[in-house]
Amino acid sequence: MAQKNSKKEIKWDKLDNTAHIFPVIAGESMSNVYRISVTLQEEIKQELLQEALERVLPWFEVFRVRIRYGVFWYYFETNQKPAPEVKKEYRYPCRFISPNRNRNYLFRVNYYKNRINLEVFHVLTDGMGGITFLRELTYQYLRLAHPHLQRKLGDGLCSDTSLSREDSYLKNYKKSHKKGYKTERAFHVKGEKLPPAELGVMHGYMPIQALKTACKQYGVSINEYLVVSFLWSIYQECLHGAPSERPISSCVPVNLRPYFDSITLKNFFVIVSAVFHPKKESYTFEEVVQIVAESLRSQINREHLENLFAYNVSNEKNFILRAVPLFIKNIAIRYVYHSSALANTTTVTNIGNIQVREEYQKYIKSFYAFLSMSEGQNIKGTICSYQDTLVFTISSNLADTAVQRGFFRRLSADGIPVQIETNGVYEE
Repeated sequence: MAQKNSKKEIKWDKLDNTAHIFPVIAGESMSNVYRISVTLQEEIKQELLQEALERVLPWFEVFRVRIRYGVFWYYFETNQKPAPEVKKEYRYPCRFISPNRNRNYLFRVNYYKNRINLEVFHVLTDGMGGITFLRELTYQYLRLAHPHLQRKLGDGLCSDTSLSREDSYLKNYKKSHKKGYKTERAFHVKGEKLPPAELGVMHGYMPIQALKTACKQYGVSINEYLVVSFLWSIYQECLHGAPSERPISSCVPVNLRPYFDSITLKNFFVIVSAVFHPKKESYTFEEVVQIVAESLRSQINREHLENLFAYNVSNEKNFILRAVPLFIKNIAIRYVYHSSALANTTTVTNIGNIQVREEYQKYIKSFYAFLSMSEGQNIKGTICSYQDTLVFTISSNLADTAVQRGFFRRLSADGIPVQIETNGVYEE
């Protein structure tokens, strides 16, 4: 569907299957905003970053939208306003992005010294979509800051950058009646909270080679090892190695694109759960490694992943449910979310290894990413790597940093040198 006016063409687009939940549950206390940052070797110039955004945004229709409230569903509409204003960072990260502010855009770009921050409301896209946009924004900025790059490389998008708006959930849907997500209540990390709107962020930079050596010792992948270490730190610091009536469980988002040959810019992921239920008096780290690794491996296969999103898509395709007015759908979505949200202790997501074109590499120092908080989850971890360094970033709204300290101590015990950096919240 499209409607034309004297200026531009207005297009409408459906939300992807995962995106339906985010406008319903998001607010000031639970923003559903994530951040991906790139650190350059040079100070950022605001006017050039603004120009870079204005040049890149028209290419990305997935980002160039506003959200609208329909009778039966939320939907996207082309945003005809100028690109959001690029500002120097002045607030805590991952704040709620109001649909009625920020020129109605659902993402923001800001900077601090030599770092560019992209913050995205999850309704638009997942981490892979965010990386794609940030990478092209960074390339454009560097071409403006270094004109010889523009003369050498031109001024368009990279040939391998996808602009696809396909709903890959619907495309790959096969009928299934299995309910994929569990609702058993998990152990929750609690404690004194930081003041409202504050978010504590702690980065741990580590050499990938040392990490691989440690993983080889336990016979697990880097992702498995880091998820286990995070759950172990919760077990040690919060439960002090004691049994628990409730399991320690982590959401682990899985990028579905490699499994279903997708290049969509929209959300295309599902959640599996890494579960450790401490039932006996004490466990060794080696025991927990095996338990959690087996938990993950049993779930990360195409058939199970397909079942996870098929159940959700079947509800979206149900004719009776489709005819239910949006305000009633919202009540049901909130109820289902609140029930399932308590089934996890935390989230550990892996953005992956970020690749950039060779011509830009010497200008880029590092990348990192992290998540905002959600119901029942007061601490989360995000994995991101670039070249030979991996960054594990822990975001939390709790004042205590025992879990963070325990996690990095665990890595150090396995011979992994870690350089710590924080956003200053924990400094007295």
